[in-house]
Amino acid sequence: MSPEQLARLAGELDEVEVVHNTPAFPIPGTRAEKRAERSVALWFVISAISMIAFVVAFIAWPWEYVNVGEPGHALYNLYTPVIGFTFGFSVLSIGIAVIQMVKKLFPDETSVQQRHDGPSTDVDRATFLAQVADAGKGTTIGRRKLIIRSAGLAAAVAGIGTGVVALGGIIRNPWAEGDDAPLWHTGWRPENGETVYLRTDTGILSEIARVRPEDMEPGSMMTVFPYRESERGNEEELLHAQRASDAPVMLIRLRPGTEVTKRPGQENFNYGDFYAWSKVCTHLGCPTSLYQAQDNRILCPCHQSQFLATQDAEPVFGPAARPLPQLPITVNEEGFFVARSDFVEPVGPAFWERPKTT
Repeated sequence: MSPEQLARLAGELDEVEVVHNTPAFPIPGTRAEKRAERSVALWFVISAISMIAFVVAFIAWPWEYVNVGEPGHALYNLYTPVIGFTFGFSVLSIGIAVIQMVKKLFPDETSVQQRHDGPSTDVDRATFLAQVADAGKGTTIGRRKLIIRSAGLAAAVAGIGTGVVALGGIIRNPWAEGDDAPLWHTGWRPENGETVYLRTDTGILSEIARVRPEDMEPGSMMTVFPYRESERGNEEELLHAQRASDAPVMLIRLRPGTEVTKRPGQENFNYGDFYAWSKVCTHLGCPTSLYQAQDNRILCPCHQSQFLATQDAEPVFGPAARPLPQLPITVNEEGFFVARSDFVEPVGPAFWERPKTT
């Protein structure tokens, strides 16, 4: 049987009655048909251009934070609107093109089908593809090369744009700086022998609140950030120290007499009952922002990982598989907490090159 006969048989088996079927353009090749075809193709081309603009903006538009009033802040402020508009307009253009194609070029058909319960028969399944192919032929899309090419262009560029979104975050080489790569160290690393203090955030950037032991009660927790005296008065450096993703540290004061199991080689990282651990969860990088003094558990609210402070912040519940890195701390002659060194292991989630630790 020919494809047309199979399609006709499929309709009869499905008890489909075509009440009327009127082609959008009974005479192919008219000026009106060409205008409609060009209108549909134009929207597909607009979609492709918009997606190209999105890819360029996503890669090349200034995205790093710029303070209000500083040169470049306006461009930075437009980054999200620009990539949002270009991507959204590209998707919208595809939708408009498809709607116009159906309204202007597809035949006007009304069909009535009887409804039956139960699965389709073997013959129904065998004739289904022929029926779909015949329906596609009736839309006349097969002979509209301009629409096929423009739709293919829009789909290809949309696929590339979607890939850029998925892969854009790893285009930058994290190992370009070698041993100084940002994955290997944090803002707690001493530089040029300068002391790194533990500073708490008061809500006022210029207000420097360095932490002393007497600032905390037993069983309490405080979020601290790195601070150097050379940063005093420099709002850009102070802001960077607080906004760096690997900078937040939770300083915990355990109750006196609490027994703690320490990791080998890190027995002197604490100062008395004071312990400092990275606040970046080792699962997916969420902030471990909760501390239960009753059972000494550190909680990550994102995926419910729990770390036991009395066992070197080892994970005891949830998806996290590694303990939180501990920051070596002490108190200097001024009575302020300071970092003795950077973390001895990378903070945050695992990555391929990360050394295996217990």
